[in-house]
Amino acid sequence: MTTQVIVLNGGSSSGKSGIVRCLQQVLPDPWLAFGVDSFVDALPARLRGSDGGITFAADGGVSVGAEFRALDAAWTEGIAAMARAGAGIIVDDVFLGGPASRQRWEKVLAGLTVLWVGVRCDSAVVAGREIARGDRVGGMAASQARVVHEGMSYDVEVDTTHTESLECARVIAAHVTGCR
Repeated sequence: MTTQVIVLNGGSSSGKSGIVRCLQQVLPDPWLAFGVDSFVDALPARLRGSDGGITFAADGGVSVGAEFRALDAAWTEGIAAMARAGAGIIVDDVFLGGPASRQRWEKVLAGLTVLWVGVRCDSAVVAGREIARGDRVGGMAASQARVVHEGMSYDVEVDTTHTESLECARVIAAHVTGCR
């Protein structure tokens, strides 16, 4: 079966966005990319830092409320609809809820052929990347580096600790089946 959706799961600063850009270059067909960071950026400002929206704790923890969840459900359904309409989709997400986060995607992507990808990176390396980015709460990347993979299984895993995004993208692309 032809792969219709590629879902990358990894903690903050693990290198998912770079891999996505490389995948878009190495895959033979055009693929649309959607990341959780873009979703959060698209939220109304009033939902950032509010109980109903999304909050980032001083220790890097993330909490989401009911309004966030409702908009997230619409976002994921929209992405699935694009895949069903024939677009190749790459999703860059952070499964803070572990298997429950994956199950949320499995539900909306039911009937589609999905390649599940784990993006790992050493916590010390992501902590350095987080500092270099300057747009994250300190400690978020290190706290997510391990927790997002707990209880997870993947079709393919890559580790960006010592491997560049392009090489990781080539490994993932080798697992993409068929042509759209």
